[in-house]
Amino acid sequence: MPRVIVCWSPSAREVLEWPLELPGGATVADAVRASGFAAAAGGRAPGEGELGVWGRRCGPQQPLHEGDRVEIYRLLRVDPKVARRERFRQQGARAAGLFAQRRPGGKPGY
Repeated sequence: MPRVIVCWSPSAREVLEWPLELPGGATVADAVRASGFAAAAGGRAPGEGELGVWGRRCGPQQPLHEGDRVEIYRLLRVDPKVARRERFRQQGARAAGLFAQRRPGGKPGY
C-alpha cells in the first residue's frame, strides 16, 4: 500500500496536506478523491483543474508510487503578465526594474 501526500492550497500562504495510504495501482484521481478535497473545495469535482506530482503536471490517470506528493493547483485569478505590467505602471519607470539600481554616473538602464 503506497503512502502518498495530497496537498492543496485554498489561498495564498495556506497549504493543506492529507497523508493517505492507498491500495496498489492507485492513480492521482483516486488520491484526490480519497483526500476529501471535493468537500473542502465546496463540492468541486476532484481533478477539476490542474494536478501534479512533485511539481510536474500530470493527468488524473497517472499511477502513484510510494512517497509521491500529489498537488492540486488552484486557478490563477490574475494573469501574471498583466499583474506585472500594472505594478510597473503604478511604480513608474524610474522606481522599478533596472532603473531603480542605477549606479551613480552610470548609463541609463545599467
